[in-house]
Amino acid sequence: MVDLRRPDYERPRILRHVDIVLPVLAVVVAAIGVVMVYSATRGPATDLRPAQTFHLDRQLRMAGLSVAAMVAATWFGHRRAQRLAWWIHGAALGLLAAVLVVGVEVKGARAWFQVAGSQFQPSELGKVALIVVLAAWLARTEEPNVPRVLVAVLLAAGPVALIAAQPDLGTVLVYGAIVAGMVLVAGVKGRHLLLLGLLLVTGLVLVLESEVLEEYQVRRLLVFVEEGPDSTASYNLEQAQIAIGNGGLTGRGLFQGTQNNSALVPEQQTDFIFTVVAEELGFVGGVVLLGLLGLLLVRIWRIGQMADDRFGTLLAAGTFSMVAFQVFQSVGMSTGIMPITGIPFPLVSYGGSSLLTTFAALGLVQSVHMRRHEGLSRPVR
Repeated sequence: MVDLRRPDYERPRILRHVDIVLPVLAVVVAAIGVVMVYSATRGPATDLRPAQTFHLDRQLRMAGLSVAAMVAATWFGHRRAQRLAWWIHGAALGLLAAVLVVGVEVKGARAWFQVAGSQFQPSELGKVALIVVLAAWLARTEEPNVPRVLVAVLLAAGPVALIAAQPDLGTVLVYGAIVAGMVLVAGVKGRHLLLLGLLLVTGLVLVLESEVLEEYQVRRLLVFVEEGPDSTASYNLEQAQIAIGNGGLTGRGLFQGTQNNSALVPEQQTDFIFTVVAEELGFVGGVVLLGLLGLLLVRIWRIGQMADDRFGTLLAAGTFSMVAFQVFQSVGMSTGIMPITGIPFPLVSYGGSSLLTTFAALGLVQSVHMRRHEGLSRPVR
C-alpha cells in the first residue's frame, strides 16, 4: 500500500488516466454524422451538376472545432467549472435573454445569433451550463431535501422560461430530462420525483394551451397521437416512416436513398437525420449507430460511478440524461412513437451548436475520469 504521507510521494499525472474509449466513440459517431449530413445535402449529382459540399465543409469545420472544445473542456477541468458554476449559469441566462432581443428568427423561433455568416444557438450551450450549476448545487448534500430540490427546479426555470419564449419546446424538454436525471441520481425521494413529474406535465399542458407556440408547432407535437386529416405535420411523419421502411435490413446503399435524393423528408440533415441512416444503411446500420451511442452512454455512466466526489457523479449523470433523451426523442419522432419537436440527433445531426455542446460536455466527463485520483494523491499534512 502506498503511504500518502511520504514527502517523496508524487501525484500521478492526470494524462495517465485519459479514457481513450470516450473520445474515440464520440469521434466515430461524429464521423458517421458527417457522412450522413453529406448524403442528405449533396443533392442528385450528375455529370453536369456536381454534388453540393457546402453543408459537408461546414460540418467538418465544426467537428474539428468541437473536438478542440472537448480538449479545452478537459484541460479546464470539472473542478474549475464547479467553482465557477454560478458565473457560468449567469452567463447562460444573459445569452438566452439577449437572443430574444438581438437574435435572428428562423422558422418562427428567435433562438440564434448571427455571427460572421454562421448561426449560434445559446440554448444548446445552456444545457452544459445547467448541468454544471445543478451538479454544484445538488452535490452539497448526500440526500437533497425539499427546499434544495425546489431551488434546483428554480435554477432550471429561468433558462426554461427564456427558451419557451423563443419558442423552442423541444429544447425545453431536453432541459426537463436533464433535471429529472440529475435529481434522480442525487437521491431525491420517490414522492418528490412524483411531484416534479406533475409539475413538468402541468407546465407542458399550460404551454400547449397558451399562445406561446404557433399553431403549426402544436400540430407537430400532437400528430403522432391524432388521426385527423392530412396536414404538413402528418405528411412529414409519413415521409420519414417511408424512408425508414425503404431501408429494409441492409439499406439501399450509401447515397442511394430514394426518399433522401428526392428531398421528400423535411429537415433530413437535422431533425430527421436518422431517416437517412435507416434508408441508406438499413436496420443493420441503424443498430450499429445506436450501439455505438449505447456504448458511449455506458462509458459516461461508468465514469460517473468512478468519480471521487458527488459533483463528478452528477455531472456525468446530467450528460448521460442529455444525450440519452435526445437520442430517444430523435429516433422516436422519426418512427412516429414520439412527438415531432425538432431535437437534433447528438453528434450526428447537422448543426455546430449541438455538436459543440455535446463534445464540451464529454470533455468535462473526461475530466472527471482523469482527475478522479487527485483527492487521494495529495500528501496528507
